[in-house]
Amino acid sequence: MTEGQEGDTLLRQIEEAEKMATDIKNLVTWPNDGVSRIPIQIYTDPDVYAEEQQRIFRGPIWSFVGMADEIPKPGDYQTTYIGDTPVIVLRDLKGDVQVIVNRCAHRGNLVCIAKEGHTEELTCVYHNWRYDLQGNLKSVAFGKGVGKQGGMPDDFKREDHGMQRLKCEVYAGLVFATFSDDVAPLTEWLGAEMVENIDRVVGRGMVLLGTYSQYMPNNWKLYMENVRDSYHASILHMFQATFRINRLSMKGGIKLSDGGWHHISYSIAETDKEEAEYDSKKLRAVKDGYTLADPTLVKGWREFDCGTTLAIQSVYPNFVVQQISNSLALRLCLPKGPEECELMWWVFGTPEDTEEQREIRIKQSNMIGPGGVISMEDGVVGGWIQRGTKRDQEKSTIVQMGGRGIEPSAEGRATEVSIRGFWQGYRDCMGV
Repeated sequence: MTEGQEGDTLLRQIEEAEKMATDIKNLVTWPNDGVSRIPIQIYTDPDVYAEEQQRIFRGPIWSFVGMADEIPKPGDYQTTYIGDTPVIVLRDLKGDVQVIVNRCAHRGNLVCIAKEGHTEELTCVYHNWRYDLQGNLKSVAFGKGVGKQGGMPDDFKREDHGMQRLKCEVYAGLVFATFSDDVAPLTEWLGAEMVENIDRVVGRGMVLLGTYSQYMPNNWKLYMENVRDSYHASILHMFQATFRINRLSMKGGIKLSDGGWHHISYSIAETDKEEAEYDSKKLRAVKDGYTLADPTLVKGWREFDCGTTLAIQSVYPNFVVQQISNSLALRLCLPKGPEECELMWWVFGTPEDTEEQREIRIKQSNMIGPGGVISMEDGVVGGWIQRGTKRDQEKSTIVQMGGRGIEPSAEGRATEVSIRGFWQGYRDCMGV
């Protein structure tokens, strides 16, 4: 390529990048209030959804795809999604974890149909193209033809037609993958504070106790806003407020990564403290005199030296690490079109748990999941928002509790700063 040709190529790339930026800005009219007002259109527009798949989920981010312990032996695999792209998470014959796009290089058929399984190779049922566990093409059925007729062209090379393998990293038993060659290493991308909380919650190892899955009739971003919304937690959830699991008057705070992309909201319960703000005559979510038929549901043990009794961490764009009392869990919110999503839950304990502690964790898991006494409200409120905003695409929501920027205050959780941090990450990725 000549110097002039290189210049022309660079100019075309710049023009294409500028056109993409113009195209997305034409799709969404963002209010002139930074990240403190959000255009309602962004929760329903199919063109915006399509851009998200390319710019976010296939962009310079790390996506959580599963627990390494779910594929303990070479040949074990799980299927899941990055955004709405199907992927296979597997352990190859060398024992290394691989993440491969679940698409045959031939005609695009799904190669793995089952949710999980064990295999020595990957075989597409449509035309029997066979791949090894690193996605390399091993053979093509009738590739040489039949009776010297047909077959692949002479210049067809198997090594040029493997399945798409993604870059992946495993940290503390959590598997992440990315489509991007430019994203920073995982721990650098997360930042020190985010890594510290992951180490605290999952660093002792994980013993899987169970999984949940639920479909929700709302855009995936509405659920991720909800996860970051510390303001709503003790207003919407009567169980948390009434039984003093989470109140905004408790000691706690918000931590955001640089740029606001990732967040942690935490609190420390003080059961002997009277809280004037939580007067049952003023707040729907507080019910004086309520008791539990089984009070052991909210009884546990002091698990962490820091005293933290509740911590919700979100890793941009759609992964959550949870500690609610002694209930530990992972969550992944998968987009299923502009107005639906699927929420995956992994409930876990640690290898050092006693039998009694494991029973407490299992009992406390009744607070979360689709029918959990806390989480069931989160499972429906997004759908109510989706319905309430369906015909008001030109309007915007208000995210100004605690300010308009993404700088968290030193103390307190009566704020929407974490939601603004999510939208800052969104705008950074989407170029709006």
